[in-house]
Amino acid sequence: MIHDDTICLLGEGPLWHPGRGELFWFDILGRRLHRKGQSWRFPTFVSAAGWVDDDTLLVASADGLYRFTLSTGDSDLVAPLEADNAVTRSNDGRADPYGGFWIGTMGREAEQGAGSIWRYYKGEVRRLVPDVTVSNAICFHPDGHTAFYVDTHVNKVMRWRLSDPDGWPEGEAEVWLDLSEKGPKVDGAVIDAAGNFWTAHWGAGQVACYDASGTFQEAIDLPAIQTTCPAFGGEGLRTIFCTSAAVGIPQSTLAEAPLQGQTFAVETGHVGQAEHRVIL
Repeated sequence: MIHDDTICLLGEGPLWHPGRGELFWFDILGRRLHRKGQSWRFPTFVSAAGWVDDDTLLVASADGLYRFTLSTGDSDLVAPLEADNAVTRSNDGRADPYGGFWIGTMGREAEQGAGSIWRYYKGEVRRLVPDVTVSNAICFHPDGHTAFYVDTHVNKVMRWRLSDPDGWPEGEAEVWLDLSEKGPKVDGAVIDAAGNFWTAHWGAGQVACYDASGTFQEAIDLPAIQTTCPAFGGEGLRTIFCTSAAVGIPQSTLAEAPLQGQTFAVETGHVGQAEHRVIL
């Protein structure tokens, strides 16, 4: 079940690179990008990535989107991201089916309404959703025409139609799954090849599956309270990886449950989607 025992203060952004056949993930507060057996430290918070080619990731940080070369560790700025706003940092993000990259921001202290959701596409960074408190669950349906996201503070998963040929959202986003009254907190999410929505439930120690209608199907329990984001990968894309966070957990809890902040892998009977490539 344990993919890697590195303890992350705030593990996030797992990415299965389809070309390399390996998992990358972040510790936002630790300012690190990890893969099994190696990590890279950044000068500021980093949180999510998309793959560009076998040696290049597009990495989202507190002040910009960077072209990161794995073989050398070099970073080059592609586009600024709220670089003039010292309050915010990047959070959840994912490449879309059109070669774009969606990235959410949020206040470093989760200040209400401080963040946004942005899209990078062909050199342009455009704000899609303003006044977001905790941006999460950015993912895309296999039909190629539907995006999802959530403000965890509000806890309503939104669904948004994407237009052709460039994949910009059209019309207004609609509530797809409302867990604002009774549900656990929706954190990161991914959609499998059948259209099921898999989300880490922060504070519940699980990854939960909802079908295309938003009906709960099953949950995978994990030995970490603060699960943060799932990703499909492994052989045949049948493994769910999930990051977690150790930040804020009392020492007494850590002594009894020492796996907080680690990254997990669980074989499933479901098949994920391959992550889309970012076009720079």
